[in-house]
Amino acid sequence: MTKNNGQGRDKWSRRHVLTTLGLTGLAMAPGMPKAIEKSDNATVITCATLGELANLELKRGMVVQTLGYFQAGDGGAAWYRIEAQEGKGEMQAGIVPLTNGLIALLLHNQAVNYKMFGAVGDGVHDDGLEIKRTHEYANKHNIPVINLRGEYWIKETNGIAIRTNVTWGHTIFHIDEQFNVKGIGKFVVQSTKKKQEISFNNEQKEKFLEALKPGVRLLPQLAPYSNALVNIRDNNDRIGFRAGAKFKGQSWAREELFYVEEHGCVVGDIAWEFKDFTSLTVYPCDDNYLVIDGGTFYLSGDSPGTVYNGYKSNGIVVNRSRTIIRNQWVGLEEGRHDVAITPRTGFYTFSMVYDVTLENVRLIPWEQNREGTDRDVPAGTYGISAGRMLNGTFRNVTAEGGPVHWGVFGTNLNKNFRIERCKLNRVDVHFHCWNLCITDSNIGYRGISVTGGGELLIKHTVCHNQSFVNFRRDFGSKWDGCIRISNCRFVPPPLVSSTVLNFHPLDAEYRYPISLGRSIRVEDLVIDLGPDSSSQRPCWLVNTPEMSRMSNGDHLIFPRELVFRNVSVVGSKHGVRLMKLYKPQHYRVDLPGGYNEVQLHTNAQIRFENIQLEILKGTACNTDAHLTVVPDYEQPYVHEYALYPSIHIVDCKGFLGVLKGSVAEILFSRSSIISLECGDTEAMQGSLFFQNCVFQPVADTDTAKFYTLEASLGTSFTNCVVHAPVISGRRRYDLSDCYGFLAINDYVLYNHVNTRLGRDIVNHLFATGGTVHPDFVAKLKSHHELEPFGAKK
Repeated sequence: MTKNNGQGRDKWSRRHVLTTLGLTGLAMAPGMPKAIEKSDNATVITCATLGELANLELKRGMVVQTLGYFQAGDGGAAWYRIEAQEGKGEMQAGIVPLTNGLIALLLHNQAVNYKMFGAVGDGVHDDGLEIKRTHEYANKHNIPVINLRGEYWIKETNGIAIRTNVTWGHTIFHIDEQFNVKGIGKFVVQSTKKKQEISFNNEQKEKFLEALKPGVRLLPQLAPYSNALVNIRDNNDRIGFRAGAKFKGQSWAREELFYVEEHGCVVGDIAWEFKDFTSLTVYPCDDNYLVIDGGTFYLSGDSPGTVYNGYKSNGIVVNRSRTIIRNQWVGLEEGRHDVAITPRTGFYTFSMVYDVTLENVRLIPWEQNREGTDRDVPAGTYGISAGRMLNGTFRNVTAEGGPVHWGVFGTNLNKNFRIERCKLNRVDVHFHCWNLCITDSNIGYRGISVTGGGELLIKHTVCHNQSFVNFRRDFGSKWDGCIRISNCRFVPPPLVSSTVLNFHPLDAEYRYPISLGRSIRVEDLVIDLGPDSSSQRPCWLVNTPEMSRMSNGDHLIFPRELVFRNVSVVGSKHGVRLMKLYKPQHYRVDLPGGYNEVQLHTNAQIRFENIQLEILKGTACNTDAHLTVVPDYEQPYVHEYALYPSIHIVDCKGFLGVLKGSVAEILFSRSSIISLECGDTEAMQGSLFFQNCVFQPVADTDTAKFYTLEASLGTSFTNCVVHAPVISGRRRYDLSDCYGFLAINDYVLYNHVNTRLGRDIVNHLFATGGTVHPDFVAKLKSHHELEPFGAKK
């Protein structure tokens, strides 16, 4: 192409106009950089491509508009100013070397795209080189990258730095995972600010450590560092020792992460107290949001290596606070499969960030447990990773898989973690999650697995797993805070035992207190056990360990409130069991309590209300029960902070329980009880109350006694009904003395107000010519434990 000198047939062509108008009329040209509009008059030349620009006869000060990079109209159109080259340093993005010591300097535009820097998009060339140059230029001049379409192949290029907004629209990226490397993603979202270490003198340090404790809301010592994320760490104080033979020696430094607002106001609950620290690092946050919008990513699925030597990266690493990523699709190339043998970090990886959002995204979990063992990945492999993240929100993210897939989430040390309207195959926080909220979501085969504390809130969510929430035993099954679950659905797999809340720590040295929640409320839960009730193993509401004290002497912490209300079962006639409580005298509760053989002061409430129970038969002593207390008979209660519960069973039908050895206040209301053992050779320590309850033994074989209800502080009945036992499906009126607290027309034990015989017993007596003795009726109507036993033998 030759320079347009105005002598062509179409003397008023656009090129001729741009060449002859000078800068007086350039403001009319679409996309004209403002830098040109404000410049002195200069010769302006238009040419088709960047290659043709290099062949023109150019002089310093000229302005050239290209209509494309490789060919006109390919999207690479740009404006350049011709300048003299200064020095012989390495050429930077946006600078095109010419002859005669000249360069073509890309002029500042409203935005740049990949075609402007020569991205090819032919499936052979590594377009990552040009993509990287594009972002280098955008970062330097603080302008966005807007690339709305096109297909690009990224191969060996890694570490593409993003510091400005990006709009990818329908752009497609093909990522060749053969070139995945450790620690460097294909794209890295970076802050413009640098971290800094805080150094205190001894007096300042002492005051700071004294102030830094759970519940603190203001740290005046950090007021100069407002709008910053702060990380404090004591590498000499190790906690979170991971239990299990393959994790021997793994632990975490005591560590906190929080954000500092004006005047040293703290955002992010403080969980630990510190005696010292080895690092106190400030990460200043940008004062704007960086938004990455759009884009489709096709991955090859063949990450390099066959021997595990660390995690490989393949996607977007976010190291900048206030980052929003949205409207993206991530999957495998058509016809490709995940055949990687080594694990990956998340395609999205968030590290040391505050206030980040991932929304409207589809991605995939990676395969880990393939058929056989020769192709298994030796460690967890993730679609999303997050570590040291405060205020992270994941909204409308879909990442579902089957049994061979590992969990899509793999995270550690995250606070204020929100999941909204997502469909994920797993939510997992290994170590120290603090405040997790899951709403309106569907969690698949791998379930919800966490340890940590703060508020655990799960609402309007479905979980398909053996446990609705599994508290990771390798980190102690620890949740040091309140748990709230409401309006959810639990779908466990068939043929396995399942649990709504699974607390099952190992007897190990974790180096922090193990709390089974401080307060638990589960309400309006639907459990789908499937249509085949005969194949269903037990489903428990709570699974607690068979110990309440570690071998090292540490006591497990029991919640001061444990409430399940409105739990129903669909899909079968099967129901649920409540819990087994082992050795309550060794637990610790936040509040004091006690028992002195005269009064019982409870310090925890356990309440099960309107629960659809599994149908059990027999006596409490010879079958599994809905609720069992297993005491330690060899060691008595010796501490006021041991567990002294008030247990309420309300609106539960067909209850069977073993509560002997308890020190408790136990109240049954509007429930039917088929068998209950509260004492053996000795009375239960505490009190028993029955209000509006129905007693009817149901078993396959008869027994001498279905109920043992002796309690040291009294047993009381109000408006209760007694029915004939049902043995092997038949009412047995001859077993009139099997109840243990009364025998028809004989004795009545304990305290009674308006106890009644069931209509079945009364009708049988009348039909067989029997009667109900007036003195026995009087005892049913009102009887006190201090009254004589009457005709009892």
